[in-house]
Amino acid sequence: MIDISALKFDQNGLLPVVVQDSLTGQVLMLAYMNKEALELTIQTGYMHYFSRSRNKIWRKGETSGNVQKLKSLFLDCDGDTLLAIVEQTGAACHTGNKACFFTALEGDKKKVTTDIIFELMKTINDRKQNKVEGSYTCYLFEKGLDKILKKIGEEATEVVIGAKNGQKEEIIYEVSDLVYHLSVLLAYFDLDWTDIFKSLEERSK
Repeated sequence: MIDISALKFDQNGLLPVVVQDSLTGQVLMLAYMNKEALELTIQTGYMHYFSRSRNKIWRKGETSGNVQKLKSLFLDCDGDTLLAIVEQTGAACHTGNKACFFTALEGDKKKVTTDIIFELMKTINDRKQNKVEGSYTCYLFEKGLDKILKKIGEEATEVVIGAKNGQKEEIIYEVSDLVYHLSVLLAYFDLDWTDIFKSLEERSK
């Protein structure tokens, strides 16, 4: 249990909180807590913050439904910053992006690697709901489960062949194809890679 009295709140009674996704390790957002928001977070198991613009406490996802379930809470070495590891439902950012840090200013402009898989799932789910002329993904959904499973079998075989050939580029290419078709299968059953990450997390315990 955190000794709240030992925390170093700033002159406004606030602590910055870095929020990280428990499944992907992605930094989702930065927010602030006062003592009451921290106590509510610990008591309920869901993230509560203090809004500096509205001057009030709010529970993350209270209007959007994109709640954050607290998994772990860490204090930095100086006692003035918290790191919250959370199970994120939906997008963390009010813009609809998975995380708030999506504007590159300097250095490597590539997105967090795990973003790609979630963007892929977003596109696949959109194709599932909205037909797009010439879309291969739409074609797979139209043909149904048997076609999707057939393609997964074919792509898995291609991965095996690529591995037997010992060609790294070929392996990368074929595994990418397999991941795509597996993603279509997940979407077919209204599942997501988040469900797979949760399963892997449970197995690692």
